[in-house]
Amino acid sequence: MAVDFNVEQIDPLGMVGNEAVSRRDLMSPYVWGLDDGSYAMLVRAVPRPGETGDTGTIWYATSSDGLRFTASDTPVLAPGPGLDDIGGCEDPTPVFRTDGSVVIYYTGVDATHSHGEMLYATGPSIDCLTKQGVAMQNTPSQGNIKEATVDRTKGGGWRMFYEFARDEASLVGLAISDGIAGPWTDERDPFAPRTDSWDSWHLSTGPLLTTDKDRPVMFYNGATHDARWRIGWVAFDAEYTTVVGRCIEPLITPPPALERTATDIAFAASVVVVGEQIWLYYSLADTHLYRAILRRS
Repeated sequence: MAVDFNVEQIDPLGMVGNEAVSRRDLMSPYVWGLDDGSYAMLVRAVPRPGETGDTGTIWYATSSDGLRFTASDTPVLAPGPGLDDIGGCEDPTPVFRTDGSVVIYYTGVDATHSHGEMLYATGPSIDCLTKQGVAMQNTPSQGNIKEATVDRTKGGGWRMFYEFARDEASLVGLAISDGIAGPWTDERDPFAPRTDSWDSWHLSTGPLLTTDKDRPVMFYNGATHDARWRIGWVAFDAEYTTVVGRCIEPLITPPPALERTATDIAFAASVVVVGEQIWLYYSLADTHLYRAILRRS
């Protein structure tokens, strides 16, 4: 069966409930549905341009409609005291165990704000977390590992997609594990940039649509050499060994900017399926959050 998607509607997200969050830009909206029909989100709050401090704190928020969120009183993950994330906490990805406990993968930034590591925290709930350290080590050929996307395959194994840096480009790697919290073993690059395309230089992981476990789809992020990021999709076989489909044109492109030098970034972070609709959550210009309603065609 061929895979394709149509964007039917785009709506901005609102955030209230905490002055510290309202004073910051927002990125990396990881949204999921709760048993009572409401929605939860982990989001990175970032100092605005010209402000100093950390590169991000991670907050929990809830919503009745998936658009208007109320933030918690304090961040669930904040920098320090360890050196791995003393500079900032970024890119949250929660993975829930069957008993309701959670593993949260996130990026920890060092004091210089120039080096990142894939870290993880665990706990019985989102608001009771213990930092566990490095989830996946950087290597000489893969630096600044971050942006985890995790799934359990139809065959029962665990897969982690992640972004890494190599030769002045962001690329996507794939690791495997027998458990939700690792340890993770690097496998290969699951897909590559395409010459003369909108994703010709940079790639980054995005959320997985797994309603069809035989053909999971990732809404990934791709860019040209000058880092003009768009959102596309790539489909895999059941065990993520082979690419079976990939978009030609981007699915979501930022609206035209008033100035050529303006930040030109659309970046996908999470997917929620509601009936026949696919809700894709993403950020624009590393400042504001949006939800696109998609339909699979």
